[in-house]
Amino acid sequence: MTTTTLPTRPLGTSGLEITTVGFGAWAIGGGGWSFGWGPQDDTASLAAMRHALELGINWIDTAAVYGLGHSEEVVGRLLRDLSPTERPLVFTKCGLVWSARDRMADPERVLRPESIRREAEASLRRLGVERIDLYQFHWPDDTGTAVEDSWGEMTRLVEAGKVRAAGVSNFDVGLLERCEALRHVDSLQPPFSLIRREAAAAEIPWCAAHGTGVIVYSPMQSGILTDGFTAQRVAKLAPDDWRRRAAEFQQPNLARNLALRDALKPVARRHGTTVSAVAVAWTLAWPGVTGAIVGARSPEQIDGWIGAAGLALSPADLDEIAAAIAKSGAGAGPVRPAASRIGAAR
Repeated sequence: MTTTTLPTRPLGTSGLEITTVGFGAWAIGGGGWSFGWGPQDDTASLAAMRHALELGINWIDTAAVYGLGHSEEVVGRLLRDLSPTERPLVFTKCGLVWSARDRMADPERVLRPESIRREAEASLRRLGVERIDLYQFHWPDDTGTAVEDSWGEMTRLVEAGKVRAAGVSNFDVGLLERCEALRHVDSLQPPFSLIRREAAAAEIPWCAAHGTGVIVYSPMQSGILTDGFTAQRVAKLAPDDWRRRAAEFQQPNLARNLALRDALKPVARRHGTTVSAVAVAWTLAWPGVTGAIVGARSPEQIDGWIGAAGLALSPADLDEIAAAIAKSGAGAGPVRPAASRIGAAR
C-alpha cells in the first residue's frame, strides 16, 4: 500500500494503521433499493475513489447491501486497476440480506453462521480479493441467532485467512461484551456526529478501555452538516433517496440541525476550512475514535471535507461547539469530549 501523508491512528490492537478519514462507499451503490441515495454514475464513483487515494486516504468502507452488491462491485473495479502497492485497505460488512424479488424491501438482519459464510464468499468475489481487511457485522441479528454463534463464525473466517480483522457495527455494550468473551473485537462502527452523539456515552468509552478501534459513520449526518445543505434540498432529493423519510431530515429536527450547522461557520472561518471539515474533526476529537467514514459521490465532495484529517479543534472551539449544540437543541448525547485529540494523530 502507498505511504500516506495524512495523519494515521492504529485501529485498536488489530495491527491496521488507518488514516483518520476514510472513503465511505454507501452512496456509490446507487439507487433502486430501500436505503439508496438515488442514481449514481459509476464513472463518477471511480473518479471519487481515485481522488481519495491520491489525497492519501488509505481505506475504503463498503457493505454487501449497498446497492445490493453494486458498491462492492464498483470497489472491485477500482482494485483491479491498481497495483498491489497502490491498493487501499478494504472494509466491508455482512448481515443484511435482501430479497431477490423486491429490491425496495427492507433487508433482513440475519447473522446465522451459514449466512455469514455465504455473504463472505460473495463479497470476496465481488471485490476480487482473497482476504477482507476488516469484516463487520452490519447490525445485530433479528432471527434469534445467539451472537456467540455469529461471532464464532467470524472467528473461523479469520482463522481461515479470509478475514484479517473482525468488527461489528451498531452493537451496544452488552453485545460487545458477549463477543469480546469469545474473541477480541477489533473495531466498532457506530453512528456518530454532532447530531447523533449517543455512542459517546457508553460504546466509545468501552472501546477505548478494551483496545477496540472505532470508525464512526455519518459524521456529517448524511449531508446535513455540510456547507451547502438547505431545507429546500430535501424536496429535490431523488424519489428513492432514503433521506426523504429520515427523521433528521424532517421538521422540526431539520431546522434545529441546520441551526447547529450554521453555528459551525465561525469555527470554520477561523481555521480557514469548511463546515464539513469541522463536523468531521469534532468526531475525531473524542478519545477512543480512530477514524471517520466520510462519503462522497464526486472528487469535488472529497475536497470539501479532506481538511478534517489534520484539523485539531482547540478547547475553545470545543466549548463554542458545545454551547451551539445546547442552544440549537439538535440531537442527543454528550456534547463535548473530556479532552481533545490534539496531537493524537500521527
